[in-house]
Amino acid sequence: MAATGALAAMPARSADADEIVPVWPGSPPGAPAALPTPRYEQRSKDPNFNDRWMRGIDRPTLTVRRAAQPNGTAVMLVPGGGYGFLSVDNEGEEQARWLNAMGVSAFILRYRLPTEGWASRATVPLADAQRGLRLIRASAGRYGFDPAKVLVLGFSAGGHLAGSLAMRHAERVYAPVDDADQLSARPDMAGLIYPVVSLAAPFTHGGSRDQLFGSGADPQALAAASLENRVTADTPPIFLAHASDDGLVPIANSLALYQAMLTAKRPAELHAFDQGGHGFGVRLPKHVPASIWPTLFAAYARRQGLLTS
Repeated sequence: MAATGALAAMPARSADADEIVPVWPGSPPGAPAALPTPRYEQRSKDPNFNDRWMRGIDRPTLTVRRAAQPNGTAVMLVPGGGYGFLSVDNEGEEQARWLNAMGVSAFILRYRLPTEGWASRATVPLADAQRGLRLIRASAGRYGFDPAKVLVLGFSAGGHLAGSLAMRHAERVYAPVDDADQLSARPDMAGLIYPVVSLAAPFTHGGSRDQLFGSGADPQALAAASLENRVTADTPPIFLAHASDDGLVPIANSLALYQAMLTAKRPAELHAFDQGGHGFGVRLPKHVPASIWPTLFAAYARRQGLLTS
C-alpha cells in the first residue's frame, strides 16, 4: 500500500544526501501549547568526534541512511537515553554505518521524550515507534527493501521502546492519520542491546521508569509496561545482548525477557558477556567480549531468513 503522508511527500534525493522524514504530518498528537526546543549536548571533547545527546524533540523524525547496495532488509534504529535524551551518534549514526556496510537500509528514529509536555506521556514514544515502523514499511518500494524484512534495533531505554513495539505493535496508541497506518507496526525481528526490560521488578532502571510514568506510579501500569509480562504468540524473534558488568541497567533485565520468551516458546537468542559495561554501542575494542554483538545479531537475522548477506 502506498503511503499518502510524510514519505509520499518527500522528494527523491541522492543516496548520500540527508533525508529527514517527519513521522507525523503537522504537529504530533497530544502536543503542548509550546513545543519543546530541539537542542544538542556534545559529549565528546574531541572536535573531530560527534557524541551528541539530543533533547527537545518537537517533531519526531526518521533519518534515512541508505545502503549503497541494498540487500532487501531495513532496520529502524532506536537510540537510548533513559527516556530523558537520545544518544543519536553512539546508538544511531554509528549503528547505521555498519548496517549500511552490510547492505541494510537504516532509519534512525528521533522519538519524543515523555516529560516534555506531551499528553499521554507513557505512550508517546510507543506512538512514534509504531508510526515510524509503518512509514518505513510503506516506503519499501522507494528504498529497495522487502516490507517483510523490517527489523528494529534498540539500545538501553531505546531497547525498552523497541521491545514495546515488538510486544505492543497492535495496541492503539494514536488515531490513524493516513494509509500508512493501515500497515502492520510489527517488526519482523527485534534486537535489544543492554535493554531496559522491566519497569516493575527490583532490577529496573528507575530513571526510565520515572520519565515514562513519574514517581509513585500505579504498580499495575508499571507491570503492563514491563516487557517480560507482554510476550505473546505474536511476538517476533528477539535478539538480546547484555554485559554482566553493566552497572546501569542490570543484566537481569535481559535474563527476565529471555526466560519469558522461552516460556512462551517464542524464538529468542541471548548473548551474556562478562565484560562490556553499559552504552558500548559499537565502540568496544575487539578484545572486549561484547564487541562481537553486531556479528552475532547479523547471524541471527540470517537464520531467521531476514538477512541475505
